[in-house]
Amino acid sequence: MTASHTRADAPGDGSLLFAAMALADTFTEIVESLPDDWTDLELDLRVLDERRYVEAATLLVTCNAQPYSRRDWHWRLLVAHRFGHAASVPAVHTALTLLDDAGIAGELALRETRTGRVETLQMWGRPESVREEFRRLRAQ
Repeated sequence: MTASHTRADAPGDGSLLFAAMALADTFTEIVESLPDDWTDLELDLRVLDERRYVEAATLLVTCNAQPYSRRDWHWRLLVAHRFGHAASVPAVHTALTLLDDAGIAGELALRETRTGRVETLQMWGRPESVREEFRRLRAQ
């Protein structure tokens, strides 16, 4: 971890708070620090100037940010690596870049990462060699 990583506000929750640089750059740093087998992650996002909340919400719609109500953090971002029911890495990066370009400062907190899941597909009628190759490629 680099010097820009600090413990989050909630003591003992095991999450990491990221600040002091552009949101898109912070997100890129988070993703690049993960092992290649990560499958999905959860981030919390808050804007520092709450008067710009509505503007930020319109920019975050592209990554399906989920708003919190009555919390210290404003949105939860679910990110999928290669598959899954979450926003893709490029979609989240683009949304955070839009916030940066609009001059909306904020903070990201990494709450959870998951690794090791393998995508499941319908494989009826395919030879076993295809199934084994699929498992081998996806498990890397």
